[in-house]
Amino acid sequence: MAKKLIIVMANTDPRNREELGAPIFQATVAAAMEYEVDVICTATSGRLMKKGVAASLVVKEGSPKTVYDFIKDAAEAGVKFYCCSPNLDLFDMSKDDLIPECAGIVGGAHLIEEVMEGDCKVLTY
Repeated sequence: MAKKLIIVMANTDPRNREELGAPIFQATVAAAMEYEVDVICTATSGRLMKKGVAASLVVKEGSPKTVYDFIKDAAEAGVKFYCCSPNLDLFDMSKDDLIPECAGIVGGAHLIEEVMEGDCKVLTY
């Protein structure tokens, strides 16, 4: 049985805010169940790792919690968030632009190695 869950947010677009709740919530639940959880934000979802972006979004209009609040809750539960390296160039970001909850920057080889050599399951959103 796998001990680690990797959630890849590739098709989750911050412009469609209602898409953002499920992957972050699932990550938090898995961490609460004591699984090691990595969330890799790539493609358009990489914007969530930029300071101010997730803080300006809510999943549901009128909600008191921002997407950034959900990210902070997940990180407190043990979830590690990563930004895919091409996102830095794509969205004109530097390492200094990333939220504190971003545990680091990873490239495509990282994900492939984790999947092929690790004991993990992968969910893609």
